[in-house]
Amino acid sequence: MYILQKVPHGRCTESMGMTFTKAKNAIGRAYHDALQDQTFQAAAALSYYTIVSVFPALILLSAVMAYIPLPNFFADVLVAMTRVLPADAVMPTIYSVLIGVLGANLRAWLSLGTLGTVWLVSSAFDEMIDALDAAYNVTDQRPFWKTRLLALGLALITGALLMCAVASMVLGSRVGAWLAGRMSMSGVFTFLWPLIHKTLAIAFTIVAVQTVYFLAPNVKQRLRATLPGAILSVVCWMGLSLLLGIYFRHFANYNRIYGTLGGLMALMTWLYWAYFIFVVGGQLNAELEKENRATPSRLRDSSAIAKPQDRTA
Repeated sequence: MYILQKVPHGRCTESMGMTFTKAKNAIGRAYHDALQDQTFQAAAALSYYTIVSVFPALILLSAVMAYIPLPNFFADVLVAMTRVLPADAVMPTIYSVLIGVLGANLRAWLSLGTLGTVWLVSSAFDEMIDALDAAYNVTDQRPFWKTRLLALGLALITGALLMCAVASMVLGSRVGAWLAGRMSMSGVFTFLWPLIHKTLAIAFTIVAVQTVYFLAPNVKQRLRATLPGAILSVVCWMGLSLLLGIYFRHFANYNRIYGTLGGLMALMTWLYWAYFIFVVGGQLNAELEKENRATPSRLRDSSAIAKPQDRTA
């Protein structure tokens, strides 16, 4: 005959053993979810909203930066974009659009164009909210005005963090030279500073993505629980830019197929796969959160084991 006896010392061993198992289960389910049509549809919708809003947003950004006392700062921002986007395929289209508009009255964009740009950008973030709600399998019952305000707030916060990332890339060398000259820094600091300010830019980008993962879905979660998906997204984005740059440069000539729209189609392709990675990162966070919530119940079930009863009595 057997009786059940609790073994508290087994909890630590079981908890340590569950780490790899739950990560493996979460990655497997996230991979399965990524192959569903819903993921591809969300990536397509997000890329559409972004392609519609990116040019008005850049024009508005140039109008705002005209009042920042930094010479050629907006031009440096465009140069920084070439390190993220496939430069040869995408940037000529962006340059051509901006050159045709920047000669106009920029103050009009700060008054009339601002409202439309804000609405377009918030629509893109509203679609992100829907995509992440679907990743967590939750129904968003928040009213329209609340989700729209949340989307606007996410746009402002994410935009500020990404601008900090761009500023780290653009102003990093200048700040490093200033510090080295004023504070008599050693040669080691001069050697390491490029790595430091690039790491800082990546860190700002990860925090921006993590902010969206944390605030957008209609679920309660810990901030650190959204870090794996954010790291996955940023690392895969860097690899995506490298691979698509090689692909557009050596294997695909969109200008032959789409003519003057070739650069726009290349940008659309990059955005599509970038948002696909973004949604997959959200799905990974959702599956990891499910595993973390399921672990305590598994530990409670495994804390009771069978032990033979003493028959000598």
